[in-house]
Amino acid sequence: MTQSTQVELGQVIPDFTLPASTGQDVKLSDYRGKKVVIYFYPKDMTPGCTQESCDFRDYHGDFEKHGVVVLGISPDPIKSHTKFIEKHSLPFTLLSDTEHEVADLFGVWQLKKMYGREYYGIVRSTFLIDEEGKLIKEWRSVKVKGHTNEVLEAVRELV
Repeated sequence: MTQSTQVELGQVIPDFTLPASTGQDVKLSDYRGKKVVIYFYPKDMTPGCTQESCDFRDYHGDFEKHGVVVLGISPDPIKSHTKFIEKHSLPFTLLSDTEHEVADLFGVWQLKKMYGREYYGIVRSTFLIDEEGKLIKEWRSVKVKGHTNEVLEAVRELV
């Protein structure tokens, strides 16, 4: 887990494959030719992650209108993702990164501290990738409130 392997702005993201809530494995390269928003979140069904996912759900039509695919990634297993999608009517694919390999690639699997306890987990972050697979914008350590709107504004500016 070295920082040098972390993706950087302007760089083409190395292709990766993760199991998806659709039942298939999904590769990033499957989305070449489209803009992709990837948001990393810590855990299904928790208040902040539910709010963030529902915000992306509520703006989903706007993202689609701009030709943008939204993907959510967390370390949760597919079974958990399926329940999360059903409970909140999420219209996009969630990917399961149980080994946090993709989270490491993006540098969002980090040591965190809560109530004096240290543990590794996802630092809530979002990435915008262009049609060629290049990282063109990133939001790291985001606060949920207003975040989805910020991402949508960045997408609108690209048009």
